[in-house]
Amino acid sequence: GLFFAFVMMPALEQQVAPAPPTEAQKLDYLIATVAALPAASFLRNGPAYDAARAAAHLRLKRRYAGSRVKTAEDFIVYCATASSMSGVRYSIRFVDGRSEDAATFLRHRLVVYDGNPDAFTGR
Repeated sequence: GLFFAFVMMPALEQQVAPAPPTEAQKLDYLIATVAALPAASFLRNGPAYDAARAAAHLRLKRRYAGSRVKTAEDFIVYCATASSMSGVRYSIRFVDGRSEDAATFLRHRLVVYDGNPDAFTGR
C-alpha cells in the first residue's frame, strides 16, 4: 500500500496542477490591473482620467470589440493601445511622474501574470 501511494504521488500532483488562465481571465486581470492603479493618471486623447474611469472605458471598448477580441493580445491591440476615434496612443502617468505607453504596460503585466517575467523584452 505505501509503495503504491509513493509511486502514484507524482501522477496525482500533476493532476491537481492549476489549469493555465483562460483568455477571459487574462482580460479580466488586465482591466483589474488598470483599476488597481489609483494614484496613476490615464491619458486618453489629451485629458487624464483616474483608474476607475480608465478601467470602465476599457470594459466598454472590450464589449464593443465583440468577436474581434479573442485573446489578451487582441484586447491590447484593439482596445488598450489607442483611441479608435483619433488614433492617439493611450499612456499611463504614474505617481512618480514617469509615463509609459499603455500597451507596453499591459503586455508587461500579461507576461508577469503568465508567470514568465523574464520573457518580456519590450522595456
